[in-house]
Amino acid sequence: MTFAEKMKGLAKAANKKLVLAEGLEPRTVRAARKIVDEGLASSVTLVGNEEKVKANAASLGVSLEGISISDPEASDKKAEFAHEYYEMRKHKGMTEEQALVDIVDELRWGAMMVHLGYADAMVAGAESTTANVLRAAFTIIKCKPGIKSASSCFVMATDKKDLGFNGEFIFSDCATIPNPTAEQLAEIAEEAADSCRTFLGTEPKIALLSYSSKGSAKGELIDKVTTALSLVKEKRPDLQVDGELQLDAAIIPEVAALKAKGSAVAGHANTLIFPDLQAGNIGYKLVQRLAGAEAYGPILQGFAKPVSDLSRGCSVDDIVVTSAITLAQAGSLN
Repeated sequence: MTFAEKMKGLAKAANKKLVLAEGLEPRTVRAARKIVDEGLASSVTLVGNEEKVKANAASLGVSLEGISISDPEASDKKAEFAHEYYEMRKHKGMTEEQALVDIVDELRWGAMMVHLGYADAMVAGAESTTANVLRAAFTIIKCKPGIKSASSCFVMATDKKDLGFNGEFIFSDCATIPNPTAEQLAEIAEEAADSCRTFLGTEPKIALLSYSSKGSAKGELIDKVTTALSLVKEKRPDLQVDGELQLDAAIIPEVAALKAKGSAVAGHANTLIFPDLQAGNIGYKLVQRLAGAEAYGPILQGFAKPVSDLSRGCSVDDIVVTSAITLAQAGSLN
């Protein structure tokens, strides 16, 4: 079973409500049809002007049977959504009049549907920038209690079945926080642990990566990693986590025996935490391009409810799989 098939199975079992915020975007409309046909969500809603959404779907030859449309301007929920948005933003100078104007933006509208429980998960980004998707998510959905910074992960599926969890790994953070503090690095590890449970279906073994293993080198960069390790252990004593570890010590038992004796994680890590975005982004692309691994992500983690950002170069199938991943996240919150 491929990772995509596994995510579709989890999505079906979760039976959650999905909102696709870009209801006029052609790939998104086609993806909505496939999501409904495959039974991945209990409901699928497209956001946009109802007449335009229907006309656009007709021009694409896509049936909207079983797909809902939420038209922000015409919706009977507009006042409710605008008032909630005003309450969220009044400390920033937001007025009730301006909230009525701002809330009809499709990304804000989709995020508010999730926040207020009209949907369980949102997917967007086929035509919107990552910055705009994240802004709506941070402003309206917000981070989980106790988490200050949302981050991201990739699921990396390799053919090295003896490594990680049957060849699968969580790589984090590879797309969101450029230069995390020790506190942010600890939160990344905490959220990646949850991602491991949801997407790999196993208990996380978390390695905080560095160019040093257990004091083999010294420096400020290593101090940040070891401080993060202490913070994770203090906040989440239930997690198996170790660091600082070089990559080979983290995943190869023979190397771990030499470089990190006595570690319960070293040599067996399935969740790899990179010290900064440069290392994480380069790392996942190296494994993807040179080792031929499948890379699924970036998957956002740390939000109170699931939201996913698409690449603007995404395919219809990419949107379907990303939606399945996001719905699986929603199911894991039960």
